[in-house]
Parts: sequence; C-alpha cells; structure tokens
Amino acid sequence: MPRLYLLIFFSIISLTSQARGVYQQPDAFLAEIFNNKIPKAQFIWFTGEVGKTIKSILSHKPSSLRTRYWLQEKRSVWILEEIGKEKPITVGFIINNGEIERVKVLIFRESRGWEIKRDGFTKQFQALTLEKENQLSRSIDSISGATLSVNAVTKLSRVALYLDSQVMKKNGA
Repeated sequence: MPRLYLLIFFSIISLTSQARGVYQQPDAFLAEIFNNKIPKAQFIWFTGEVGKTIKSILSHKPSSLRTRYWLQEKRSVWILEEIGKEKPITVGFIINNGEIERVKVLIFRESRGWEIKRDGFTKQFQALTLEKENQLSRSIDSISGATLSVNAVTKLSRVALYLDSQVMKKNGA
C-alpha cells in the first residue's frame, strides 16, 4: 500500500512540474515570427487614455508604465504578461490588420492551468477583433481548472488588440 501512495505522490509532482515552464523564449518567438529579421522594438506608454483603458481591461493598474512592441507594416507583435492565480503568464500575440493572427503562451509559471498552452485553446483567438467597450468579437471557451489562466490570456488579448489599434492610429494605418 505505501508503494501505491508513493506512486500517486510522484505522479502528482510530475504533472505539476510539467505545468510550469518556458515553452519558447520571447526572443525565439520574435525570430520565428519575423524570420530572423526582427524590427527595432518600439514603446507605447500607459499614460492618459491608454493607461485608463488598460486599467479598465485588466481590472487593475498595469504592472509597468510602458510596453514594447514590434511593427512591420500592419502587423504588430506584443509580448505581454498577466497574473494567472499567483504568478505571471507570458504570452505572445500577433495582430495583423486589426485581428489576432496568433496567440502563443511563452512562459507559464503557475502550478495549474497549463492547458492554456495547447493549440485547441489558443486557436480560439484567431481572427478575433475588438468590439464596443473593448470586448472580443467572440467569447472564449474556458477550461475546467484553468479559469484564472484563461481569464489572464483573454484580458491580454483585449489589451494587445487595443494597443495595436492605438499604434495603427498613431501611424495613420
């Protein structure tokens, strides 16, 4: 009987350790997206209306005063972080002509909720746009046991779309 308990214990530990991880370094994500010809990073500041809108989307003040983005014509790339339950989740977003082209979980630091890295979840975001009151054009299906991680990625997708719209306005696109 003690062996069975040990087997169950180590199985649980193994699953938990698999949840956390660096699935792709941000620099490698950028190199992949831009075919190793990464444009110079630009910054957008979270001041004025931009800061208020991001605070509204996240339901809290952003953790930084600005973020970097990479722009190539009407395609922008954002690497953003949001707390899942207790730790930040790092996610890469590609926005093309005002809609999400791709979402990829790059670094996951939580002990549960790692299922958000799966293609079945991230593909739900493809072709989504931002509608009235900064809502997504379609709802996202949740994952049982990963609600806070799902919420974090959903909020970040709204932030990425919003920031893209601000950058495109600024650039006259």
